[in-house]
Amino acid sequence: MKKPTQHFPGIAPIRFEGPGTDNPLAFRHYDPAERFDGRTLEEHLRFSVAYWHSFRGTGGDPFGPGTIQRPWEQGRDPLAVAKVRLEAGFEFFQKIRSPFWCFHDRDIAPEGATLAETNRNLDKVVAHAKALQKATGVKLLWGTANLFSHPRYMCGAATNPDAHVFAYAAAQVKKALEVTLELGGQNYVFWGGREGYETLLNTDLKREQAHLAAFLHMAVDYAKEIGFKGQFLIEPKPKEPTKHQYDFDVASGIAFLRTFGLEKHFKFNIETNHATLAGHTFQHEIETAAAVGMLGSIDANTGDLLLGWDTDQFNTDVRELTLAMLSILKAGGLGTGGFNFDAKLRRTSIDPEDLFHAHIGGMDAYALAFKIARRIIADGQLSLFVADRYASYDSGFGRDIERRKTGFRQLDALVQKKLGEPKPRSAKQEYLENLLARYLH
Repeated sequence: MKKPTQHFPGIAPIRFEGPGTDNPLAFRHYDPAERFDGRTLEEHLRFSVAYWHSFRGTGGDPFGPGTIQRPWEQGRDPLAVAKVRLEAGFEFFQKIRSPFWCFHDRDIAPEGATLAETNRNLDKVVAHAKALQKATGVKLLWGTANLFSHPRYMCGAATNPDAHVFAYAAAQVKKALEVTLELGGQNYVFWGGREGYETLLNTDLKREQAHLAAFLHMAVDYAKEIGFKGQFLIEPKPKEPTKHQYDFDVASGIAFLRTFGLEKHFKFNIETNHATLAGHTFQHEIETAAAVGMLGSIDANTGDLLLGWDTDQFNTDVRELTLAMLSILKAGGLGTGGFNFDAKLRRTSIDPEDLFHAHIGGMDAYALAFKIARRIIADGQLSLFVADRYASYDSGFGRDIERRKTGFRQLDALVQKKLGEPKPRSAKQEYLENLLARYLH
């Protein structure tokens, strides 16, 4: 029996060697088997590899073609190449010790001349993926459809002014839901890559948003029809590629979902880079979603704050990630979601080994942030400070305010007859930042 091809022959499965190791191909902080509250670190963090960046990314950018060439991309038959590429992917997932992967439909299988041919291509590759999942134990965190790359979607998919394009997008998502179900996907993500506008001179905004809502309702209905029980996720993104995206940030997403009666069916897949492009912090977007019980999953990357576009870099900023982990842990975790490395190598990082360095750095940073956040929560100083700052709402007229058992007339009388002028209290931001620094160093 022929041995399977080794696509990363010089690299063994990545091991945990602890903070003292000098081995660049070892984990310093991520020990998948380490246990916290009865679960392993692997179960807590649920890492996932983004197939589109790690195995379809070429290093191309708006100023030049791709620089990354992989040996498994050789061959004239696109379908055969797709299967070999998938084998390389699963070898990497195993060696980097990622329990999950994610994909767009067009990442894994080539488009054909017709939708029917495209679907047949997808079915063949999905069958191969299913066999690889069974052989390796790697699972599908979520699937999604690419409704933004093909020229047919240049004016959007669900928000396209042409109903023909809407219908085509619906057919594509129908198939993507079916293959996500076939592969046991635990979630399904909607990323409105071109669901927005460039100018209002040619746009009926109200009608486009209604069409987007209709599209999502159809998806909910079809999921029920085929028995897909995974979590639907919205991934907010501002500015790119259209000037104004309808899914600009979590807050606008919440408003949209509630307006159209979709809030019970969707949570949010939050990306660090998208948060900062929207003018928010990563933690802000997490807190906004968690406040309404709609925190679903994380796209684990970061941007370059000196660049105004989506650079999708691997995040190793432990301070930023610790703040995010504090909010995630307070919210009770991500449920069926996970931390998906929607991040790509730099254009100049062209060696296959660079894929390992990038993911090791990201996984270590999130693992360390998780451990620091747990220490902060266990210590309790930060939470006690916040609780004390809002203590006036725990009893008396403050509690009546929160329970909506008082009003302007009663509060006016209370201030004039009893309370008088409030005495300001310091928010102690500098003290709290110093407190955080103690845990980080």
